[in-house]
Amino acid sequence: MALDKTLIAGLPAFAGCDDDALDAVLVQARSSHVAKDTEVFAQDGEAKFFFLLLSGHIRVVRTSPEGDQVIARYINAGELFGIAITMGRSTYPASAIAAVDCVVLSWPNSVWPDLQSRVPAFEANTYKTIGNRLQETQARVVEISTQQVEQRIAHTLLRLVKQSGRKTADGIEIAFPITRQDIAEMTGTTLHTVSRLLSAWEDQGIVRGGRQKVLVTDAHALMLVAENRRKNSDR
Repeated sequence: MALDKTLIAGLPAFAGCDDDALDAVLVQARSSHVAKDTEVFAQDGEAKFFFLLLSGHIRVVRTSPEGDQVIARYINAGELFGIAITMGRSTYPASAIAAVDCVVLSWPNSVWPDLQSRVPAFEANTYKTIGNRLQETQARVVEISTQQVEQRIAHTLLRLVKQSGRKTADGIEIAFPITRQDIAEMTGTTLHTVSRLLSAWEDQGIVRGGRQKVLVTDAHALMLVAENRRKNSDR
């Protein structure tokens, strides 16, 4: 059964696509449910498909030759991912793991040339996505190279809140399960350091933690930590 174009109409990846273009995009797409903690694809696996996340959150994880894991980013609903074909790669550079139950659209790489020619807006928006992620990666490299650890953690939490924050009566909650170990892997530090800083920030009323949960209760104070302008931040 053909997928309904309203599933993707209005998403940034398809900005500028008319109804005919959306039909062309969806005609060879397949929808699937991915359970929490299940891999969509594995690092170094053959890249046969590219994907769009319809609902949920995807954790992108790179594993070093020594077995150390780094969370490269989180993919939010409406974003393309697994687009190795656009980088000329035959394998996926990282693993994609469902952080929560997800619904994913996938296309075989064989349809990419046809989409390029028939739906120019889709191609342009795909490369815009790549450019944005490259800028994000460069920013994180600069953070790890030049900033103190509490600044890196604060920047990471602010970035996650901006990308997928959910307003509550007490603040802004990161809208998917995230552990202190996840934050350590995203910021190039240790679980001990993350736990120490988050506990200090909880005492100061900046964040509130829970089981796989982070709530930012004072975003302005967290921003001051990120910018190294808060005199009493825990170092």
